[in-house]
Amino acid sequence: MVYVEILSDSQGLQAERVNIVANISSPAGVGPLKELEGYTAAGAIHDSDERCDAPKCQPETRVAVQDDLYDWILDGDGASESEHPKEIKWVTGPAGCGKTAIMGSLADRCAANGVLGATFFFASWSASRGRRRKTAFVTTIASQLAEYREDLKDAISNAIEKNPSVFKKSLHVQMEILVLAPLREVALQPDRPQLRGAIIIDGVDECEAEQYHIHGGHRAFDPDQLEILQVLHTASSDSSFPFRVLIASRPERVFRNFFDPQNTPTPFAHKLDLHEDYNADADITLFFEVQFNRLRRRYNFSPSWPPPGTIQTLVKNASGQFIYATTVIRLLETAHRDSPEALLKAILATGATLEITSNPLQQLDALYTHILESSPDPLLSVRWIRSSKELNNRSFANAHNVNLLLQTDPESNEAEHLLGNLHSLIRIPPPSDQATTIYDF
Repeated sequence: MVYVEILSDSQGLQAERVNIVANISSPAGVGPLKELEGYTAAGAIHDSDERCDAPKCQPETRVAVQDDLYDWILDGDGASESEHPKEIKWVTGPAGCGKTAIMGSLADRCAANGVLGATFFFASWSASRGRRRKTAFVTTIASQLAEYREDLKDAISNAIEKNPSVFKKSLHVQMEILVLAPLREVALQPDRPQLRGAIIIDGVDECEAEQYHIHGGHRAFDPDQLEILQVLHTASSDSSFPFRVLIASRPERVFRNFFDPQNTPTPFAHKLDLHEDYNADADITLFFEVQFNRLRRRYNFSPSWPPPGTIQTLVKNASGQFIYATTVIRLLETAHRDSPEALLKAILATGATLEITSNPLQQLDALYTHILESSPDPLLSVRWIRSSKELNNRSFANAHNVNLLLQTDPESNEAEHLLGNLHSLIRIPPPSDQATTIYDF
């Protein structure tokens, strides 16, 4: 923005001095919203190319939970919250119960119906630092809100021009400048339709520490995760904030404490526990039926495959964990050494030998063990998988470079030898894509 000041001693007829004051808040040639884009984590948005293979709910599955969440987005908790609206809802459950798939499918539904304000999907395995840490959280939300409505875009753009250093501020300051202040500005404009919708945040428990201890040890993740929760709570408590916020995470201590009604004077919406509040067996049954039909057509198997009772046994083994079901299907789809028929028999036999315990993940553990034991060197394979996941955090971490770093013989094909039978646990890019693609989990 350039201001021109003309000073004159002759009643404005002749300029004695011209002062040009330049107040350029963005890099040369870069507008405020373009600068904002440079500070976002584009891969964290629900429909990004990085999430093209992200899990989504099988059609006609998880319908009840999606409907409940969508109804809450539109209507809240109904009459019970008329005096004290509860704008944040926690969706929780153990790893593998389908939180990310549900949030992704719900985001698509909200977007299709025009009620999606913004999304952010954290992922600890991502090669993108912005998806693993808190730094780009508020800026990514603000960038999406700028696309939500034209008057909000103008307000956010003006806020950046007035506060060019905002990208170096704390999350709380960024939320105030980039989100809350523009929302207040828009709310004051007459004859404007009311803003409404959802902000969906998934995997906050996967947000890593931004800083480290002086002696080099990793700082605990809790402070950064708590800061995100506090920022969202502050925003939702502002009268100008029109969005309902869904936060999905595992039930780690920081989340249990934060959402404990005894620890906050401002009540939250009733939490939704996917493991306790919903019986996923019917959805897992439907998932298996659809996938076995597809495999039967693909391999031209007999209509009697799989044998009677197979699906019921697999659903029981899953214990409500969708990750068990998806891992079984991925194993049948991707294994190279044995046929799907032989693999299915082996899976059922493995589960049948286990003693009944109260551990709902017992069958999943046995399935993972069975898959890992198909590697020529299971222990070394585990080391490769763990190292690959850690190296995904590095800028050089494409599959080709990881192979060069981990293999003992540069001329060998050690990765394929060790991991070739483990495609159901780790997504291995084809050789032609390994220079640009990471190992995915």
